[in-house]
Parts: sequence; structure tokens; C-alpha cells
Amino acid sequence: MKKGKCLIILLTFIIVFTGCTKKESSGKDLERYSATFLSLFDTVTSMVGYAESEEEFNIVSKQIHDEMLTYHRLYDIYNSYDGIVNMKDINENAAKAPVKVDPKIIDLLLFSKEIYKETNHRVNIALGSVLLLWHEAREDGLYDPSSAYLPDMDELLEASKHTDLDKVIVDDKNNTVYFADPELRLDVGAIAKGYATQKAIENVDISLLISVGGNVASTKAKPDGSEWIVGLQDTEGVDGSYKQKVKLDKGAVVTSGDYQRYYVVDDVAYHHIIDPDTLMPGRYWRAVSVIVPDSGLADGLSTALFLMNMEDGQKLLDKFNGVALWTALDGTEYKSKGFDKVAKD
Repeated sequence: MKKGKCLIILLTFIIVFTGCTKKESSGKDLERYSATFLSLFDTVTSMVGYAESEEEFNIVSKQIHDEMLTYHRLYDIYNSYDGIVNMKDINENAAKAPVKVDPKIIDLLLFSKEIYKETNHRVNIALGSVLLLWHEAREDGLYDPSSAYLPDMDELLEASKHTDLDKVIVDDKNNTVYFADPELRLDVGAIAKGYATQKAIENVDISLLISVGGNVASTKAKPDGSEWIVGLQDTEGVDGSYKQKVKLDKGAVVTSGDYQRYYVVDDVAYHHIIDPDTLMPGRYWRAVSVIVPDSGLADGLSTALFLMNMEDGQKLLDKFNGVALWTALDGTEYKSKGFDKVAKD
């Protein structure tokens, strides 16, 4: 499963992971530790946090890794795993009869249905039949750029007839999923990574910052009360430079952009964030970064705001007390109400 959110640089990772700070409540020294994993959601997962010992940090980081790995396997739409009924199994079998699944899948589907309503269908995990056509074209184009092509519009239009999320029948009492439309296919890439991140860290007691392929979330401020500093990548930068720095205590920063996952057809770049109205890559923005307390919500909102004008995006942000930074196609940046409060000078 490949979400493809654009990279967010953890500026704090540039700092050497040494030195200690005082834990004000107990007076004990806390050391700063870090960990990196390559096995989660087809991306790099990095975390940094403060703990009384390396052993304590390793226990916490392993717990997060193991829980994230469970979500990774459950939400995978491309691969099967022994003893696990996951999204791939649902896509293959849920139109035949209700499929019994893990409650973690039920929770994601119910959350996705709420996001679907709140974003006026901008974020639709039932868009899988459309996204599969784009995925296949992009993979073929990346493998053989000289033969790159666009999905056939007639095929896209036919696939779009089978994207009604209301046709996904979720029974949360019996933990089953059923497709009322046999041609429907789920793709949870727009929301799963952020949702899983939130679930994995919500009971973590230590002060910790995690980046899952650029989806950044923190459990709370640093032990000395200062915020984490997170850099947002410059859309024009080729050297990993950042355009803005933001402060984060407990919450999440997620960016959707057009410049990380794309392929080229006839000298035109086509990225992976598909507008459900046009069935083509969204053309409102180059990037949108969203900051809200919940990582799953941030994931969904960043995709939604990328696919709508700024006025509608601001109304959506207001519902969730979020802030955002929009980068237009010409590179101009626009800040939402309240963004200056989180911006780092």
C-alpha cells in the first residue's frame, strides 16, 4: 500500500541525538533516543523520543513498530499474509458474502465513512477501481517511460460507476464487511497510514515524535515544555530544503503534494492524487500541509484540501480547528487562519 505523501523533513533529526534534559515532575534525567524502521507502509519510519533509559525507549519503539506492522498488513490492498484477512481479501471476496475481519479494519472503515461525509466525498476509499487504473498506468510508465500512457477515459468513467462508499456494508457488531456492488474496490491509501500512526502512539507515555514516510505526529511536547520543530519540504527544492518550519506539541502534520509520486506522459507530469470529479490528478495546488491534533484526520484533510479551492478548504479546517499551508501551482504560499501561531520564525 503506497500512500505517497510528500516528504516532510524532521528537523529535529538533524540534531545529534545526545544530551539530556530534566524531567520536571521527578527530577530524573531523560536521554534522547532515536529509531528507524524500513518495514512499515512501504516507507521509512523514524522516531525520536525522550526516556529514562535506552531500554525504556526500545520497549516503546518496538511496541509502536509491532502495532504499526499489524496495521500495515491489515490495510494492505496488494499482498496477502498467512493467517490474516486484510483489505486485499476484502476486495476479492466481500461481494460474494460478508467477510469476517479484524476490528481494526472495522474501525478504519467507519472512520473513513465519516471522513467521506465531512469532506463532501473528496476522500473516498471506495475509489479503488479508478485508482487501480491509474496505478497500473503509472507503474507501466515508470518501468518504461518511452511507452508511458494515460488510463483510457472510458474505462475511468466505467470504473467511477462503482465508487459509492455507501455500498460498503459494515457490520460492527459481527465485524463483517460486504460489498453491495460487485465491481467496487477499496483503496485506503489516502488515510490508512495516518490513521495507523495515530492508533499506534495514542497510549504512549513518553515524549515522542514519529515520521511515517512524512506523516509526522507527536505524543506531547518535549520534557522541557518546548515544541518539536518540523520542516515542510520546499516543493521546488531538489536538495531536501524546507520552505517553512512549524511547531508541534501534541498533534500531527501531514502534507499532500504533486511532486513526490508522479510519472510523465508527453512531457506532462501526472501525480497520484486523483480528483473524484474529473478522474484526473487534482490541479488546484502543488502541496497542502495540514496540522490538527489527530494523525488520521490530518491524513484525510490534507488530501481533501488538495482537491478543493482554498475557501472550501478553510471551511473544512474550521470544523476541526485545524491550520494549513497551501502552495499554489506557481509556488505562491497561502496561510490559513491561525497558521502564524504554529509557524516557527
